[in-house]
Amino acid sequence: MDIGTPIARGRTADIYAWQDGQILKLFHDWFARDAIEYEARLGRLVHAAGLPAPAVGEIVCINQHNGLIYQRIHGITMSEILLRKPWQVFRQARRLADLHGKIHAVSTSLELPSQRQRLVSKMNHAIDLPVQLRNRALTALNNLPEGGRICHGDFHPGNVMIASGREVVIDWIDATCGNPLADVARTSILIMGAANSSQMTRQVEKWLVRIFHAAYLRHYFHCQPGGEKEYRQWLPVVAAARLSENIPEVRDWLITLVEKGLPPG
Repeated sequence: MDIGTPIARGRTADIYAWQDGQILKLFHDWFARDAIEYEARLGRLVHAAGLPAPAVGEIVCINQHNGLIYQRIHGITMSEILLRKPWQVFRQARRLADLHGKIHAVSTSLELPSQRQRLVSKMNHAIDLPVQLRNRALTALNNLPEGGRICHGDFHPGNVMIASGREVVIDWIDATCGNPLADVARTSILIMGAANSSQMTRQVEKWLVRIFHAAYLRHYFHCQPGGEKEYRQWLPVVAAARLSENIPEVRDWLITLVEKGLPPG
């Protein structure tokens, strides 16, 4: 079946235009069917809860590859806006913080995975995380409150689509039930990881990312005051879990963040 050329490419799947205002997320053949079924089930739960997420269609098999149909969002990502209009850095940072706060305001009875269990699993599978640091990070995690809010788990400007003046958040595969401040820490790790990546060499780009991150945090805690200290306690724990994702260009930065941020062992 001729489905044309991808409109976007990703690590696990390529995206194609589809019929009736939809897109096809066509997964690479190494991506497990049960993981696709999980993504579909989770996407339907999140959309049905009224969160700003695209509707999810059926799983299909195209050219011997499994795919998932999604509602097509006609817009651009917040990352693209920042690249095209860097002077909007403060406006977009506030927009991201407001959106994150709205997601965290939702108490959930959805059947979402436990954020805490996912963090433990990731730390236990982080090959680059030294044993002593892992033990210290697990101890620090045990001393932090769980929470019962919807947490996106991969919330950053590249996963926020702006369409007709409204925001739609995509890629909910890492959504959990947990502590919003851990989710904010995850966003910090993702955004600041870009500025500390060995692949980002232009100083002006690093400068822009750091300004964006600082403005995002400032506005988030202006709207949800009182969590700054706990947020800082979450940073090394979330950084330890991030090491399980095996991203060489931020490995050293993450280990340093874990070492310096955790209480003495």
